[in-house]
Amino acid sequence: MTLYFLIKYLHVLGATVILGTGTGIAFFMLMAHRSRDPAFIARTAAVVVIADMLFTLTAVLLQPVTGWLLMLLSATGLSERWLVTSLGLYAVAGLFWVPVVFMQIEMRDLARTANARREPLPQRYSALFRRWFLFGIPGFGSVMIILWLMIAKPQF
Repeated sequence: MTLYFLIKYLHVLGATVILGTGTGIAFFMLMAHRSRDPAFIARTAAVVVIADMLFTLTAVLLQPVTGWLLMLLSATGLSERWLVTSLGLYAVAGLFWVPVVFMQIEMRDLARTANARREPLPQRYSALFRRWFLFGIPGFGSVMIILWLMIAKPQF
């Protein structure tokens, strides 16, 4: 096994973790939201926040490191438009992902409070969920496009 192969494996693994965790988080948050049960939403959001910090954040930090090493080992430079486009989309994904984490924390806390008080979810929760959902579209969409660019490396 070469160093290049090992780094490439870690890079692809990181991309897989980002996509898999993102998909799982979206699914579980959506299912919890649909239940309208504050206790279920609070528990789900609590696990989602942990998963985002443990898996997504780790992979997000790993990607630029392994990507940079792959650039060095393969003599790929920033003159490659697919790479520059990927880096731009990575920034877009990050700009949408960071606020989503804070939204998840606030949704968790609002659901916990509603559950403790035996009240329905407040309007703030619904507004946050809509924003969380909408932020997921460009955030997750950017990651999907980056994956395609990594594989196809189009010459445009």
